[in-house]
Amino acid sequence: MSEDKKTETTPPGEVPPLAGEAEAPAETAAEAGSELEALRAEAAGLKDKLLRTLADMENMRRRTEKEVADAKVYGVANFAREMLTFADNLRRAVESVPVGARETLDQSVVTLIEGMELTERDFLSRLGRFGVKRIEAKGQRFDPNQHEALFEIPDESVPNGTVAQVVEPGYLIGERVLRPAKVGVARGGPKG
Repeated sequence: MSEDKKTETTPPGEVPPLAGEAEAPAETAAEAGSELEALRAEAAGLKDKLLRTLADMENMRRRTEKEVADAKVYGVANFAREMLTFADNLRRAVESVPVGARETLDQSVVTLIEGMELTERDFLSRLGRFGVKRIEAKGQRFDPNQHEALFEIPDESVPNGTVAQVVEPGYLIGERVLRPAKVGVARGGPKG
């Protein structure tokens, strides 16, 4: 042999470098490792962002469903509130004729009064189809969320804070107060 050639042997399990390819320095491996960690961190950040966006979308969907349901129930609230005056006026007209005086009235007038009562009941039942119902206040404990106290009535026979008189009926629509009942509250009795 004229020239000594160095023969490189590679340990078993390692791939020999290709011709013209130099061994990768330790710096390149460290850079690849840090780049891999950066990519993993970015992937984790994107996954977190995706999960937060999905949660926001789910919350928005629920909120929108609730708003739509509320709009169905409470959408007629302004109209119903205006129509309560009509029901009040019908009641006042009927109550303006004393019950005892009806017996002495002409039959046509009695029929007119009965027609007004029927109209009032029908009107209130139609409002009821839209979730409007009267607040039964008389004899109940005063509730500032449903009642508006106009005056106090000295009455020792009922517990203090009981609604003794209803001046104007109140109404609910769904679970909300459409109009509070205007009431007189008993004062002076035992504590309720």
